[in-house]
Amino acid sequence: QVQLVESGGGLVQAGGSLRLSCAFSGRTFSDYVMGWFRQAPGKEREFVSGIRWSGASTGYADSVKGRFTVSRDNAKNTVYLQMNSLKPEDTAVYYCAAGRVGGSYDFWGQGTQVTVSS
Repeated sequence: QVQLVESGGGLVQAGGSLRLSCAFSGRTFSDYVMGWFRQAPGKEREFVSGIRWSGASTGYADSVKGRFTVSRDNAKNTVYLQMNSLKPEDTAVYYCAAGRVGGSYDFWGQGTQVTVSS
């Protein structure tokens, strides 16, 4: 069973930065595609970014392109989301997820709150 634990959320002013981390355990990390999702109050959960095992293939939602960077350290079984130039509309609970290539994201973390003040 895969376990995911996010950390790094918090309160930051608009224009600031945060780095989220997600620690993976229970299976072989490099076998999984890792993703970041977020859910704001009253809204559906949305895709933010994803990264394949090699780190060479990444994807981003249009709303975060150029501001957020996803990376992974396969030696540490950890995926990161560097968030720069944060905006109040980035406020949400951020979730880490893991899935097989070509499949769905089957495993989810508990989420970490990110709050951006204006």
